[in-house]
Amino acid sequence: MDMRTITENRTPDDQRAFVCEFLGTMALVFFAVGAAVLSGEYIGTLGIALAFGLVLLAIAYAVGPISGSHVNPAVTLGMLFARRITLRTAVEYWIAQFLGAIVGAALLLLVAKQVPGLQTHGAFGTNGYGYRSAVGINIFGAFVAEVILTFLLVFVVLAVTHRIAVVGFDGLPIGMALAVVHLIGIPLTGTGVNPARSLAPALFAGSPALTQVWLFLVAPPIGAILAALAHEVTHPALAAVRAARAAAAEAETAARAAGEEG
Repeated sequence: MDMRTITENRTPDDQRAFVCEFLGTMALVFFAVGAAVLSGEYIGTLGIALAFGLVLLAIAYAVGPISGSHVNPAVTLGMLFARRITLRTAVEYWIAQFLGAIVGAALLLLVAKQVPGLQTHGAFGTNGYGYRSAVGINIFGAFVAEVILTFLLVFVVLAVTHRIAVVGFDGLPIGMALAVVHLIGIPLTGTGVNPARSLAPALFAGSPALTQVWLFLVAPPIGAILAALAHEVTHPALAAVRAARAAAAEAETAARAAGEEG
């Protein structure tokens, strides 16, 4: 996809959302994954889990009203299936998120390389199962865990957000959900629940991290889709209202763009 074409066809708000998703995902990877890479032995599982939750909470308040603070392709997929955003918006968010995650991981690697004796190859905050899991969870258990953990995170996001925006105290339950997910998931798989967060460190850690990353690219989207379907059942009226508002907003944007072209 031509990035120049995307930019030329975007409104100023779209451009801001793209930048916010890029910066938000970059910050999540650098600071939260950085907590595991640089400070893990000092702060432990609880500290790493809190780092993920608190970083997401800060990002939610900083950019949530603009982009929704997805910073996670699985969350964006959940929003797409909940009919909060269009496919085009979802694709643009995914591009921003993966680019942001890769830049964040590159910056983290730059810092990590300045620490004498710090091991990054095969580790570097990556996710894994089997011998790469702290408790030795097998591939099936890891897959199920990632689906369930992602389900919780995406369900909470869908339940508390207004269309895609994070307003008021919405960021608090989202940050808490991510922290809880990590408290459970870190001993199991290192906690993926975010394909961008999983792929970016693996690119720099190399094999064997790259041989197992596929699971963390496949399982979270399944959890996100299940969360969107469950949300339709548990919040039917709310989902219908939000979908109608989203459709009306998109129609207004399309009409304005058509008017400008004419």
